[in-house]
Amino acid sequence: MGLVKGAYIEVVRKAPLGDPMEFLVKGYNLSLRKEECDNVYVST
Repeated sequence: MGLVKGAYIEVVRKAPLGDPMEFLVKGYNLSLRKEECDNVYVST
């Protein structure tokens, strides 16, 4: 999916109830449900 170590991830939009969320990853849009987002770990 492009979610690899070092990938830049930007939040594009979030649905009114927070599910799903849309992200910009490596030049393409990726939508994930909240339960899927809970399994993604991001560090800064």
